[in-house]
Amino acid sequence: MMTGRFSAAPGKAMLSFTLASFMLAAGCAQAKPSSPEVSEAAIAAPTRPAPALVDLEMTMIAPEGTPVPRFRADAAWPQMPADMIIGQVPGLSVDKEDAVWIVHRPHTLTPTDTGLSDTPASAICCRPGPSIMKFAPDGTYLGGWGGPEIAPDIDGVNQWPANIHGLYVDDDMTVWVAGNGNNDHVVLNFTADGKFIRQIGQRGKTDGNDSESALGNPADIHAGKDGVIIADGYINKRIIRFDPETLSYDGLWGAYGSGPSGGTREGAFDQSQATSNADGGANPSSTSFGDIVHCVVSDDKGYVYVCDRRNNRAQLFRTNDDGGLDFVKDIVIAPETGGTRTVSDIAFSPDGKFVYMADMMNSVVWVLDRETHEPLAHFGRIGRYPGQFTWLHSVETDSAGNLYTTEVNTGRRVQKLAFMGVE
Repeated sequence: MMTGRFSAAPGKAMLSFTLASFMLAAGCAQAKPSSPEVSEAAIAAPTRPAPALVDLEMTMIAPEGTPVPRFRADAAWPQMPADMIIGQVPGLSVDKEDAVWIVHRPHTLTPTDTGLSDTPASAICCRPGPSIMKFAPDGTYLGGWGGPEIAPDIDGVNQWPANIHGLYVDDDMTVWVAGNGNNDHVVLNFTADGKFIRQIGQRGKTDGNDSESALGNPADIHAGKDGVIIADGYINKRIIRFDPETLSYDGLWGAYGSGPSGGTREGAFDQSQATSNADGGANPSSTSFGDIVHCVVSDDKGYVYVCDRRNNRAQLFRTNDDGGLDFVKDIVIAPETGGTRTVSDIAFSPDGKFVYMADMMNSVVWVLDRETHEPLAHFGRIGRYPGQFTWLHSVETDSAGNLYTTEVNTGRRVQKLAFMGVE
């Protein structure tokens, strides 16, 4: 146990304390209940503060008087245990009961973030949260799980991704995760409490855009009654679908609904490639997906949206009577943008009237008309305060219309943007 000492001037009192007692006073360690009426859970859970709503910067594009949804950032959301910290947050999903799930990357935290995890503890805070974390709509932490210990080994290789990227919670309340780290060519499926069910692909094995079984650093997943569709993603340049019951192959597509083209990434992906303009910049009319197929989102009308992030566009498809995907249109967002580019994730308002697009480089959320896909407004800005974004990565809505966003790189957070109505 570490001991600290404050030395007073001669003749004055001297205060001696232990790090453990300091942690307890600061709320970073938990005391035992002092009476039977005080539960462990009550001590562990911090008091839920009232929402702290902060105005967002907003730019209108549509003509004055056009109805547009309005939001304010809740600076008091979420309320995690007092000793917990999260790293980069690449994945986000809201389940059918409006619980908010995130996946974060504990390995992106540094020793100065996680001194409480040292043995003995070297600081009063903090320890990493579990990789998969669940929150109530009011921000209360509901628990979490994750890590290599819950994933299977195949041929001596543990299947937990080195760098998790995507997250999806389906209507059966099972959880899907994807990995885009070195050799992470796998999508894993777990129960809501973290028990392994099944997987697609295998770590360490990839086989190009035409493979019907192997993946290439998948970025995102959507699992529904029509299939498990994967944005595949950081090495490959395609989307691929599997039967929801058997996980047998059920089709693959490249840009414009044709066969995948454009080749595959040489070697392992590294983050410097996400910011480089060495590819000559975005090409919103490219006949191939760019080198990061970042998201896939399906709705209840048979439409499928694909985030072609490096080409500053989404591509919209519709499921046809034969189960294939027909190209509908390009949705181009800020085509001149460089660096990390624009379309990183997509969500819909619960009334079906609006599309929300997360723009990574410009650090805004675009509001589009759902019928025309014309931009109406955008809100947010680059920054680290409530309602601002750094490496904006994911966006999702709940049934009340609230928005949730996540950030990676040095952003490392999840935010709630409270729906304030349409004006």
